[in-house]
Amino acid sequence: MKTGGRKYALVTGGSRGIGRAVCLRLSEMGFRVIINYRSNDAEAENVLSMIRENGGDGELLKFDVADKAAVESSVAGWKEAHPDDCIRVLVNNAGFRRDSLLVWMEDNDWNAVIDVTLKGFLNVTRILLPDMLVSRYGRIINIASLSGIKGLPGQTNYSAAKGGLIAATKALAQETAKKKVTVNAVAPGFIATDMTEDLDENELRKLIPAGRFGKPEEVAALVGFLASEESSYITGEVISVNGGLYT
Repeated sequence: MKTGGRKYALVTGGSRGIGRAVCLRLSEMGFRVIINYRSNDAEAENVLSMIRENGGDGELLKFDVADKAAVESSVAGWKEAHPDDCIRVLVNNAGFRRDSLLVWMEDNDWNAVIDVTLKGFLNVTRILLPDMLVSRYGRIINIASLSGIKGLPGQTNYSAAKGGLIAATKALAQETAKKKVTVNAVAPGFIATDMTEDLDENELRKLIPAGRFGKPEEVAALVGFLASEESSYITGEVISVNGGLYT
């Protein structure tokens, strides 16, 4: 049983946007942050530099969450290099949009979005979960979306992926609660990141009671709480961060 060692948190898709803000928040909480990313070396290095400038530390772990072999190889390599450590917190954040009306949607646009969100959740969670169960402590936080709760036109693939992630969150939470491993989802609305740069913020914010897009740091603050020991009696929940847009 690994109960000692340093506190590690793994954030998938940690090089930009919400993922970057989550990495910084968890570092501030005393975690050594493992920044997962798929391709952008410069952005990932930048996040690690930001963490170190703020007095924390971490490392990079490059793999595609949808690639089972790559996930297994990367995590096995990390475990071999850290025999006394255990990843206590997993934030499944990797995901992206490929918007289109379903009538015109290409198979690849459907499959790619589903694979990163749902296969990514499966591949990464399944390999880290056993250590959490054995050590009787873990925090799994899945970054879902308003799209997975309400559904949004032009995002049938994204809505399906995030809706599936929400359902998986609720099911897994019931499997792991007795072992003190909590599983929750955070569902952001419109957050000002590079993922929403193509949206018309001036028009969309008229629909939001708070009158603005959210900040990545506001999502990260909630993730930080769910990653903490204080959240031990919260599991299977889906918490929205959307400025009142949909309740």
